[in-house]
Amino acid sequence: MVAEAIEPGLLTDFGYIIVAAAVVGFLAARTGQPTIIAYILTGLLLGPAVFGLVSPSVLTETMAELGLAFLLFLLGIKMRIDEIRHVLAPIVKISIPQMALVALVGFGTALLLGFSQWESVIIGLAVMYSSTAVIIKMLTDKGTATTLHGKIDIGVLLVQDIVVVILLAILAAGQPDSAVDVLTTLGIVLALVVAIGVVAMVASRYVLPPIFRRIADDTQVFFLIAISWVFLFLFVSQELDLSIEMGAFLAGIAIAQMPYSKELQAKVAPLTDLFILVFFVSVSLELEAADLFTFWQEAVIAALVLIPAKFVVFFYLIDWQGFDIETTFLGSVNMMQVSEFGLIVGAVAVTGGFIDEGILGFLTLVALLTMSLSVYFIKYNASLFERVRPALDRWAGDDEGRPELDEYHDHVVVVGFDEIARRAMLLLDDRYEQIVVIDRNVSEIDAIEAAGYDAIFGDAKYEKIRKEARVKYADFVFSSSVQTDVNELLLEDAGADTTVFVEAEWPQNAIELYDQGADFVAVTPQLSAEQLQQYLVTYLTNPSEFEDTLRADLEILRSEELFPQTCATWRSSDD
Repeated sequence: MVAEAIEPGLLTDFGYIIVAAAVVGFLAARTGQPTIIAYILTGLLLGPAVFGLVSPSVLTETMAELGLAFLLFLLGIKMRIDEIRHVLAPIVKISIPQMALVALVGFGTALLLGFSQWESVIIGLAVMYSSTAVIIKMLTDKGTATTLHGKIDIGVLLVQDIVVVILLAILAAGQPDSAVDVLTTLGIVLALVVAIGVVAMVASRYVLPPIFRRIADDTQVFFLIAISWVFLFLFVSQELDLSIEMGAFLAGIAIAQMPYSKELQAKVAPLTDLFILVFFVSVSLELEAADLFTFWQEAVIAALVLIPAKFVVFFYLIDWQGFDIETTFLGSVNMMQVSEFGLIVGAVAVTGGFIDEGILGFLTLVALLTMSLSVYFIKYNASLFERVRPALDRWAGDDEGRPELDEYHDHVVVVGFDEIARRAMLLLDDRYEQIVVIDRNVSEIDAIEAAGYDAIFGDAKYEKIRKEARVKYADFVFSSSVQTDVNELLLEDAGADTTVFVEAEWPQNAIELYDQGADFVAVTPQLSAEQLQQYLVTYLTNPSEFEDTLRADLEILRSEELFPQTCATWRSSDD
């Protein structure tokens, strides 16, 4: 009877949350704000701070806890070690000092604003992260997630995510009595994390692959096994008195190393989105109006301090790693907000008795203010860079003092690696001693280097990358990119005697590139048509040669090597 009396109320509360979040989320999308802000505002509107329609319940608390666990599971799934290995060293060198410096800024600001030492410590630890949700969303919307600055930002976020997961596990243990207790808790947490991590990695190599291979075609069973894997780690973590968030994160990392991770991300994302919605609503649902606005003036001051402070810290550290001025600026502008994980740290700290609800309200306002402002900085970051570029160039001194490779001269620069570029390289290899390839695909970079060519990971739109390839001193530049802006930069950098072949998607783009000095512009549809015509003529006039060419093509298509042993056919046909 009691269950029957309670259940309708719970369902009504859940209905309020979903409908209100949908309405506020729609308004946020229309104004360009991230959905997390919409969820936080939904909780404030429904909770005692405004209308008082919904109160925290067993349902919301359980779903909120699962929401946090699934958020970290989703982060773990995205952490493929192979994809971040190539930029791991500079990312670690940027992220660790960045978190320490921003935490000190947050700690010092909180002390000056009148908070106690313990409160200032928690505030410093809460504000040192940047928002994964905001940055990933904005980079994806702008199509810049795979640019150099996008990869740097995403890599730093991954390191921050690892640190925050460890911090959450420590805070979940409750307030320590001394520094020794802190170190003891940290040691226990790290030992358990290592133990579970080893089990997860062993399972990802020997246990999970055969299971997933057998059930990959059955989408329902595939999804169910993956969810069961998560809950297994949640159960083990809880039994070991470790935070379930850490267990979920490690479960995700184990699956991330398998080829099925991308598909699983797509399947888990809708369920995760629902749980995350409830989590962020529940964070603000418990805030009274008095708690939310107790420190509103301090929150405004803290936001105005943290935004420029984060930019300066990131700018200095990215520049310190030798990236070009554009990458440094764009990568820094993107990271100026306080993360949603700051609210999670605050919420766990409240549960652990470190701070009270008023400090959580302060952190909520700081996060709302910095997230809202940063959306517009990220949206218009390219325009901002153009405005400040003259001043930054003067400050950078045109990259004086930076190391510049000088081994390339009268060489070939290939921009973007695809089938056309591969065939071009096979022909150019007989005529040039040095060929350097610029590409953003890590696996191809490794294979290109293994084949004996030099390779540079990065985007040719950045001056630093073009300088490293010494485009100015190249004898031949071949670009398989159809991005007009990239090809224009290559033409601008190329020397007067450099031969430049580029691609274009449309005839008008080709005309513009010819006007800027390109020696040859291949229009992609036209190139395909000409190749088809060549195949047809060969078939009609010399069937035996056509068979040889077709056989060589098939060997290349079927080969898993970038440069299979059919290149002699290409060279002989060219001669």
